Amino acid sequence: MAFKDSKIILVGRGGSGKDFMRKKFEERGFKYCVSYTSRPKRENEKEGKDYYFKEESFFNNNIHRFYEIDDFNGWKYGRLIEDFERASLLIMTPGGIKKIKPEHRKKCIIIFIAPDREILRQRLAERKDADSAERRLIADDQDFLDFFDYDIRITNSDF
Repeated sequence: MAFKDSKIILVGRGGSGKDFMRKKFEERGFKYCVSYTSRPKRENEKEGKDYYFKEESFFNNNIHRFYEIDDFNGWKYGRLIEDFERASLLIMTPGGIKKIKPEHRKKCIIIFIAPDREILRQRLAERKDADSAERRLIADDQDFLDFFDYDIRITNSDF
């Protein structure tokens, strides 16, 4: 498997600003890896731009095509091998990061976006989402338990 240069990986709880930061990197020429998900599409999301929205059966039937698949909050997330190889910018979950091969991890810079919990709660409450803000916060608490595999941690909410 080819790896193609270094990668920037953004990781953070729901409402942390991952998509905001992703768009800033894309404006400067970074190639974003669009992930696949089985979760419902949010109001402003676009197929093929934010995610590829697929049924869970798509993941199960194509497992050999994925670099990594992660289960989070009852939904599947993942990216295809060829998309992972071509990208210079990714958004991943802690579970997805654990699946990065050690030889690839050496070429990744992982940025953990971690603003204050009240900022997260406010942003999540403003979303038109299939999930409640409190349920997401609780799920993220579990997902980020013992997460330390990052290179940079950003705690201020306006970056």
